[in-house]
Amino acid sequence: ITDTLAAQPQKVVLTYDKVVPVTLADVLLAVGVGLLTLAASKNIPGFMEMTVLQRLPWEPGGRYAFVTVLRYIILVVGVVIVFGMLGVSWSSVQWLAAAVTVGLGFGLQEIFANFVSGLILLFERPMRVGDIVTVGEVSGRVTRIHMRATTITDWDRKELIVPNKEFITGRLINWTLSDNTIRLTIPIGVAYGTDVEKVRKILIECATKCPMILQSPEPTAYFEGFGESSLNFNVRMFLPSVDNMLNVKNAVCTAIDETFKQEGIEIPFPQRDIHIRSGKLDSHEK
Repeated sequence: ITDTLAAQPQKVVLTYDKVVPVTLADVLLAVGVGLLTLAASKNIPGFMEMTVLQRLPWEPGGRYAFVTVLRYIILVVGVVIVFGMLGVSWSSVQWLAAAVTVGLGFGLQEIFANFVSGLILLFERPMRVGDIVTVGEVSGRVTRIHMRATTITDWDRKELIVPNKEFITGRLINWTLSDNTIRLTIPIGVAYGTDVEKVRKILIECATKCPMILQSPEPTAYFEGFGESSLNFNVRMFLPSVDNMLNVKNAVCTAIDETFKQEGIEIPFPQRDIHIRSGKLDSHEK
């Protein structure tokens, strides 16, 4: 059988890529499709957001992630269609694309890392648009998640652009990931000799009267120790969200100050005793 197969003539089949002619009309049509793709990537996700997504029981972060991924899909599909109209198939450029990808991976690795991190943020969702986060020294509300960076608006209304890689590789504190409830702690000191139990009752009463805090869990106050010039207390209360933290702190501190004045409770300030020695210095002190 082997001799029979070896005696048969061998056929060599050569394949050639088909040359597709590209006319000026094809180029103009491809440009039109490209412009239409850009317009669709900007408008269709927004149209879906207003007509469909807002009626679904989705959180704002989930809707934003869906809209962003849909925009990417429209852009990729549009690019594939444009290259197909120009006669450029994947089989003819795959090696070039691989080489370009490797080169960009070395030269623009930070940008690619931020892009991949942006996709992870959209799918894994350790934070969402509208969340209050702290990354490094930056705290604020997440307003946008883009391909390369995320925009955080801080409490001074400044927009901070943070690379997406920082959220994946660094330490991220999300204050509203699973629960918007947050605890507020106010430290306060009173003069030595003050009735400790009386101070605790006043602190709890001032916190309880504030209408912007949660009554369950109830506010608590603790005598935490002896300071250099004061008896140190902490009053703790829970808020439904971080939005009113400054207002609550202002209201509770004002109520505590007024009540202390009425009850004659002193809030001390740091004190130092200075001893001045007079006379001549001994020889060993010179």
